[in-house]
Amino acid sequence: MSTAPRPTAAVLDELLAPPSPVASRALEAAAVVSSPALLAHSRRSAALAVDLGRREGLTFDHELLFVAAALHDVGLAGPFDSHAEPFERAGAEVARVFASGAGWSADMGQRLVDVIVRHAWPAVSAALDVEGHLLERATSLDVSGVGVDDWPAGLVAALVDRVPRDGFGVEFGGLMSTQAHRKPGSEAARTIRAGMRDRIAANPLDRL
Repeated sequence: MSTAPRPTAAVLDELLAPPSPVASRALEAAAVVSSPALLAHSRRSAALAVDLGRREGLTFDHELLFVAAALHDVGLAGPFDSHAEPFERAGAEVARVFASGAGWSADMGQRLVDVIVRHAWPAVSAALDVEGHLLERATSLDVSGVGVDDWPAGLVAALVDRVPRDGFGVEFGGLMSTQAHRKPGSEAARTIRAGMRDRIAANPLDRL
């Protein structure tokens, strides 16, 4: 992580705040089914993604990105854990229903699906999907420390202080291992085979 002072409380408040009433309701919906650790991961991921997009000068839809971050792991929650579909696809379809209920167009609902599904890819080009790109990078940092030098150290430390990790890595590693066992052709299985649990255990965010 690059050396930088910690952001002010106001800056952190703005990064964590839902940018619209729909975004706020998405976070509330995620809180109903997600564990505290998974919900905190979603909040950190949203803040990290927005910060990265701004610093890299990317044009993105803040509401779409926040809603995707809020709901991207609901497919891991018991009520929505599909026996066959990868968790990101199952969660994306739940998010599509949420988007329809919130009055989003079918095209915007599909964009939400795309962002959530693509966040589980090994990498997402900003030219293909800027929100998917930002969410993939943010979640990769929060889960396993990938790309840690792409964010200011002060911001990351302040964010972890404000929204603690509280056993997130252990919980998430267990959930992904379960997904990998049940769905060996999934992205979850690919990441587990590629050493995700070791990367989670070595995540520098857990030592801040």
